[in-house]
Amino acid sequence: MKNIIIALALVASTVTLAACSQTERGTAIGAASGAVIGGVVTGRAGGALVGAAVGGAAGYLIARSDRSGYCIYRDRHGRRYEARCR
Repeated sequence: MKNIIIALALVASTVTLAACSQTERGTAIGAASGAVIGGVVTGRAGGALVGAAVGGAAGYLIARSDRSGYCIYRDRHGRRYEARCR
């Protein structure tokens, strides 16, 4: 039963992240990974929270460095797109 719940959570997170930018995906993956690692290492919720914060910050920085010189803009319809920074 536990494996089914984990599999459903992974599928739901994959579908949710499909509409995100590269930076948002990197931040979310870093935060989730950090929370799991922090929770496993310390065995406490506080460790998971600290791990999520550190992992999210690291994921953000790594994802932002991948597209140097590109920025995210919104068009008049609210859609997001990446283009060279002005």
